Amino acid sequence: MPAGDLAQAIAGGCIPLPPPDDDGFAAFADRWADCRILMLGEASHGTAEFYAARAAITRRMIERHGTRIVAVEADWPDAAVLDRHVRGLPPRKGAEEPFQRFPRWMWRNAPVAGLVDWMRDWNRGRDPGDQVGFYGLDMYNLSASIRAVLDYLDNTDPEAAAVARGRYGCLEPWTEQPAAYGRLAGSGYHKCEQAVVQQCRDLLARALEGRDQLDAAQNARLVATAERYYRVMYGGGAESWNLRDSHMADTLDHLLQAGGAGTRAVVWAHNSHVGDARQTEMGSRLGEHNLGQLARERWGDQVALVGLGTDHGTVTAASDWDEDAEVKTVRPSRPDSFERLCHDSGTSRFLLDFRRDGDLAARLSQPLLQRFIGVIYRPESERLSHYMQAQAGRQYDGWIWFDRTQALAGAGDGGRHDDVPDTWPFGL
Repeated sequence: MPAGDLAQAIAGGCIPLPPPDDDGFAAFADRWADCRILMLGEASHGTAEFYAARAAITRRMIERHGTRIVAVEADWPDAAVLDRHVRGLPPRKGAEEPFQRFPRWMWRNAPVAGLVDWMRDWNRGRDPGDQVGFYGLDMYNLSASIRAVLDYLDNTDPEAAAVARGRYGCLEPWTEQPAAYGRLAGSGYHKCEQAVVQQCRDLLARALEGRDQLDAAQNARLVATAERYYRVMYGGGAESWNLRDSHMADTLDHLLQAGGAGTRAVVWAHNSHVGDARQTEMGSRLGEHNLGQLARERWGDQVALVGLGTDHGTVTAASDWDEDAEVKTVRPSRPDSFERLCHDSGTSRFLLDFRRDGDLAARLSQPLLQRFIGVIYRPESERLSHYMQAQAGRQYDGWIWFDRTQALAGAGDGGRHDDVPDTWPFGL
């Protein structure tokens, strides 16, 4: 179908939306009220409108539809600090301030701080079983996870803690720079794997109950998975990506099981994790699966996958990993992209509901370029660095569009736009 006809089809099938700060913005999310899992994506990790929209939708799902799990693309130990905050619990003794590592702006920003404080107010006076929690699905912070497991065992079983220290000791030289362990592992250094996995099994075998035990058990799983992740990531290919997204899907599964039958979750992650990889070059060419695909395979229609996209504006991103955050100009989308069709529809903010509009979903199920900006944005090589072929009508169940967007302001790594206090979100 010609691009002009597709743009007109989007214009005719879209649902116009007010700005995210409008009180009625998130009303459209009621259409997903029966879903057990609502996944909310983002085309970049540094766009203000994406964070504001997801926060508004999350609040509505908590207030009106019983969501009690907010699970995000963040490290479990860091998110656990915020989870204690939203539950009105004091910080753990010796707990580090969360989200201090690159990219700080992803979670140390005003929209997240506002949502976390709102969740704390919502939980106040509620039974612990009816409180909403804040959880991390990701697996990068290896050293913090080891510390969390050991802290728990120190308080509950010092003898077991001593055994665990011996098992984790072989990883200790690399916990602050796990990439170094990956390089050695590539030469056949695998002796940590058995000890870490055994520690995970021992902790899970206790069949522990309660919030602290859930936290410790998940950290043990994380350490076991992260050990393998850092061991394989230098091999290249799909294995490290697949391991990471499988870990996130497994973590979400554990949270739902711990919450009990009927527990509902909202998930925040990048479009590359949320959109079904089978409908993109990730799956068809690279052999990669992702969180959205695995969720559909496990939970079927109980899952709604919603992407968020933009045409142009500004974004908070770095030029390379671990470099300073910058406010960068987002180039207008390519003429041969899905984003350009959305732009040419002439509607500045809208929703596409592919579940309810099967004809539009079918029309948008042809391969089109789609843009993905993570924590790194290189506009000078945008086609190679940030676009891939995807079939949006099958990749997502819904698509939220903001034609022009602006950079997320937060506690950037370089301190260039620090409008969030160092005590965020509570004076640790």
